[in-house]
Amino acid sequence: MEKHRIYTTSFASVYPHYIKKAEKKGRTKSEVDEIICWLTGYTQEEVEAVLEKRTDFETFFTEAPQLNSSRTFIKGVICGVRVEDMEESIMKEIRYLDKLVDELARGKAMEKILRK
Repeated sequence: MEKHRIYTTSFASVYPHYIKKAEKKGRTKSEVDEIICWLTGYTQEEVEAVLEKRTDFETFFTEAPQLNSSRTFIKGVICGVRVEDMEESIMKEIRYLDKLVDELARGKAMEKILRK
């Protein structure tokens, strides 16, 4: 089976869209970065390096230092698909990130977004 094109898309090309989505709703870049770091285990400096290297999504998630174990509590529909029912691991991780950014843009409190 052929890989979805998001796998080869650079994380840096999508990152500004995450920021824009959040900022349009009064949230901040630092909150988006906090979500990314929480989900993947990257430090802020490592995220900046990934952006600079234009790392693709597949590599971004496969090389993530420590995927947060609480990410499995992320539920809901993103792009018409229920996240918790997805099987493919990399696509599921991408959708987890999409869902978290959506929750941020909808005004959900950071404590709830980060499943604290």
